[in-house]
Amino acid sequence: MKLEDLKQVKQTGEKEILAATDLDTVRSLYTKYFGRKGIITQIFHHLGEIPSQERAEFGQRTNEIKVFLNSLIEKRQEELKTLLAEKKEEIFDYTLPGRPYILGHLHPLTQIFNQIIAVFTRLGFAVAEGPEIETDYYNFEALNIPKDHPARDMQDSFYLVISEEPRLWRDKLRAKSEEFLLRTHTSPMQIRVMEKTKPPVRIIAPGRVYRHEAIDASHSAMFHQVEGFAVDEKVTFADLKGVLTFFVHEMFGKKVKARFRPSYFPFVEPGAEVDISCFFCLGKGCRVCKHSGYLELLGAGMIHPKVFEYVGYDPKKYTGFAFGIGVERIAMLKYDINDMRLFFENDLRFLTQF
Repeated sequence: MKLEDLKQVKQTGEKEILAATDLDTVRSLYTKYFGRKGIITQIFHHLGEIPSQERAEFGQRTNEIKVFLNSLIEKRQEELKTLLAEKKEEIFDYTLPGRPYILGHLHPLTQIFNQIIAVFTRLGFAVAEGPEIETDYYNFEALNIPKDHPARDMQDSFYLVISEEPRLWRDKLRAKSEEFLLRTHTSPMQIRVMEKTKPPVRIIAPGRVYRHEAIDASHSAMFHQVEGFAVDEKVTFADLKGVLTFFVHEMFGKKVKARFRPSYFPFVEPGAEVDISCFFCLGKGCRVCKHSGYLELLGAGMIHPKVFEYVGYDPKKYTGFAFGIGVERIAMLKYDINDMRLFFENDLRFLTQF
């Protein structure tokens, strides 16, 4: 290549750049001249083939052409951007309506919370809330789960080290011990409410609970529960069945049946698991109910006499029932959701469906 050839490259490049009418053409011209296999790039690569007496001048001219063409490309890009902006401005129709604002709505778990609370408040239950940082006494011991009780193995807990003076926390939480943890269920509200209230009592306690569990499609270290209980004279298991059957019908429809199976929970006796007939297949069997015709829903039972002893109720005079509802469980059944992690990932593609 000779110096005359460089002059031709400059003239051709300048002509092509000035003739470009869109940004894509300008970008392709940049690649043509300055890409890895571009014209200017190849000239520099073969600079060593130029005779030594001409190499310095040839390299200087090549660099000048590189700077010239590069600045010309940048200038042409800016000109085209300005032209495009002006063109858009010219064709914009100011009489078009504005873009509507996308309004938010309640999270699906909040919607389920509100539905559950609405059902039980219609039955005369009051709503009570309590601390998420609990004491070992309220979370376990007063619920008939002493330290050596095997049921503690069922709830791997987050115990806390309190940096403040433990006595201050004992005063805040009305604690009877210095062991603190994130509550593993909302059942401590049974004790806290009954300590301050004489029967009759009808309470539901919604809130967050925590367990040290691996997070997967059906487990989470943080989830939500609604605890419910009622205490009065002559409360029977039939009352529990009536309340929960009403709840099932209100949440899932009149055609759904409730089934009570014997089960064990330390703070109730007798205890029961409540299942509902599958509302997807109406009890015939499908993938949702694993072809059993029923879906597990919640746990319940008659409050254990020892729990009454902790709060000063006379177990010979008073009886009561309690139940615990998993809010995520209700939402997953109601909306056929197969992964509870979706509730906490803040994916608008999921949340806007509700």
